[in-house]
Amino acid sequence: MKLTTKLLAATAIVSATSASAVDLEVTHWWTSGGEAAAVSKFAEALNTRTEHNWIDGAIAGSGGTARPIIISRILGGDPMAATQLNHGRQAEELIEAGLMTDLTEVAEAEGWADIVNPPSLLDACTFEGRIYCVPVNIHSAQWIWISHGAFEKAGVPVPTNWDEFVAGAPALQEAGIVPLAMGQQGWQQSIAFGALAVGLAGVDTWLAVNRDKNAEVAAGPEYARVFAAAADARELARDSNVQDWNLATNMVITDTAGGQIMGDWAQGEFQVAGEVAGEDYSCLPGLGFNEVLDTGGDAFYFPAIDDPEVRAAQLELASLLISPEVQVSFNLAKGSLPVRGDIDMSSANDCMQKGLNILASGGVLPSGDMNLSPDTSTQIEELMAEFWSSDMSAEDAQARYAAIIADAD
Repeated sequence: MKLTTKLLAATAIVSATSASAVDLEVTHWWTSGGEAAAVSKFAEALNTRTEHNWIDGAIAGSGGTARPIIISRILGGDPMAATQLNHGRQAEELIEAGLMTDLTEVAEAEGWADIVNPPSLLDACTFEGRIYCVPVNIHSAQWIWISHGAFEKAGVPVPTNWDEFVAGAPALQEAGIVPLAMGQQGWQQSIAFGALAVGLAGVDTWLAVNRDKNAEVAAGPEYARVFAAAADARELARDSNVQDWNLATNMVITDTAGGQIMGDWAQGEFQVAGEVAGEDYSCLPGLGFNEVLDTGGDAFYFPAIDDPEVRAAQLELASLLISPEVQVSFNLAKGSLPVRGDIDMSSANDCMQKGLNILASGGVLPSGDMNLSPDTSTQIEELMAEFWSSDMSAEDAQARYAAIIADAD
């Protein structure tokens, strides 16, 4: 069946099931300036293109704060109409319990399998052959964001990789600039560790640990280099006294820090601040060494609600979130890459173009949410939080990490 035929069929499905206006409460954890600007694109699309109303259910804090609240509400019989989660294994138990709406009918009618790129994103929404979420973006974590102004003040060249960044750190410190901005939360520190692993140990080694759960490799010399680099990064971030990731990003924007290891969602903050990629800041995928990206990101799930009008509105929202116009407007604001491979992103900035080129070249990795269970990810985050807030040796941290990988599911 041709894609146009599928789209016509999907329109017929949605039109046949849609009913009167429904208030749809949508929960998410997008509360920073850049994130709020992006999620407003979804709300605007629902409010103007359908008869339904977006009731914003923003939950302050990170995903680690929001997910337990979201899951508790669903389990407790107080479900929202739609919720952000990361596509992967986070909703697995909810799906098994029959608490999530099956989107397969719309996905097949609209040909999601033909337009979602890479296919692993839709695979991560699929359980026992049925589709339970709609992927809305691709976020990657293997980036370092560099302040041009900070390095200009320090009188050293803007670095092009992690080694040059570390070499320039003493000059930054002499100029009163914090070398590395880092929020004091385990998930942020875990992201930095993962980026160092991809950049320094390489893709094959990273896959051996994260995909194949090879504890011997995690305890070996390649990861010893990663933990030594993490110890260096810890020292560079000693004076980064902020909690939230966007506050750390703001240190880079205001030239009070030299750089930040953070996912590409940081772009939304630079955009809101009026910063220009390639002029005010640089972005180095793979820390300037390995230009690969993990294909994590966000998806929307729709808790099962025993009301045909609500279910019809849920399907309309699912269709809208992956539509071409909404994919462009949302991802340009968010700084993420679209999940559709058939839309025009020529207006994207230099950093997004880097990501699009890497995606087109096939230099992608599965995200941690696709490889590791929530329990394993939490254990790693807790280890990183302890490591970054103490003087734990790199050797001790590596031993504990290897033990976590040995028991990973």
